[in-house]
Amino acid sequence: MKNIIYIVLISILTLSCNTTKNTSLQKDERLGNIKQNDTVKIANEALEYEIIIIDPGFATWLASRARPEGFYSQQYMENRNYIYVLEWNQRVLQPQRFNPNLYELRIDYQNGIDYGYDVNYKLYNYFLYFQLTNNQRLGPFVPRI
Repeated sequence: MKNIIYIVLISILTLSCNTTKNTSLQKDERLGNIKQNDTVKIANEALEYEIIIIDPGFATWLASRARPEGFYSQQYMENRNYIYVLEWNQRVLQPQRFNPNLYELRIDYQNGIDYGYDVNYKLYNYFLYFQLTNNQRLGPFVPRI
C-alpha cells in the first residue's frame, strides 16, 4: 500500500496581500518557470512515499533562497523534520487553538525510516519556508536560512 504525505497550504492572506511588481527582464528564466507551477512533488519510489506541497511561493523560495542540496546532512534534516512534524501534528489536532487554515492535514513522517535525501531536504526547507512566511515557530530552533 502506498503511503502518501500531503501538505496542502493555500495562503489566501499571502495571495490577497501581494501587489504586482515590475520585474526585470534579466530575471533567471528558471525562477520564472517555477513561479508558474506552485506545486512541488517529492517522491521516493523505493519506499513508495510522496510529498505534495501546494503553497504559492514555495517553489520559487526553494530555488532562490534555500541552501543548496548537500549543505545539510541527511541526519541533521531527519532530526529537525521529526521535531517539526511532531509539533505540526499537535497543531492539526488543536484547531481551536491554532489556525486550521495553516495546519490542515496531518503529516505521516516516522522516525527511523530512511526517506532519502531529497524528501528530507524539501520537507525541511518547507518547514523553514512555512515558519518564516507565516511567522510561526514549530520547535525550539529559530527558523533561519
